Amino acid sequence: MDNRLIERILQGDRSAFRSLYDEYFDYAMRTAKLVTKHEEWAKDAVQETFLRIYRNIWQYDRSKPFKPWFYCILLRECYRVMEREKKVVPLSEQLEKIGVEQKLPDVSVDLYEALQSLDDLYRIPLILKYLHDYSEKEIADMLDVNLNTLKSRLLKGREKMKKGLGGERYGTES
Repeated sequence: MDNRLIERILQGDRSAFRSLYDEYFDYAMRTAKLVTKHEEWAKDAVQETFLRIYRNIWQYDRSKPFKPWFYCILLRECYRVMEREKKVVPLSEQLEKIGVEQKLPDVSVDLYEALQSLDDLYRIPLILKYLHDYSEKEIADMLDVNLNTLKSRLLKGREKMKKGLGGERYGTES
């Protein structure tokens, strides 16, 4: 479906771009909120991502999947916004603004806090792997790192998450 939409976009069909926007917006916002840790920054990053997609869709290699290309641009925009803002917002304030992802289990507040407390180096690969189901190869390509480096970051990220959750299932004794 993406290739047909992209072909229509390349031919100047604005309704095709609107369809692409509608299809990817929710996932992009969730990802941007997790990456930037700030709702307004996430909105800026998503807006810039769609602008870049619209302006540069001709550069997309249609022999490859669209979603990784899209998320690579989204991640770059998130980094750009975070670099531009360089503000520190307390985690408790972020949780109030963003809320808990509905698709996560009820005990997700502990999980969400543990994930958000990680450095970007570990947090972003975990988000892409476990919340967006990308393969390790796709994530390594998106982040422009060696596959073994990515695997190491995922392992260390999981270990830090486990430690952040108290080493127990969901951070409490069952």
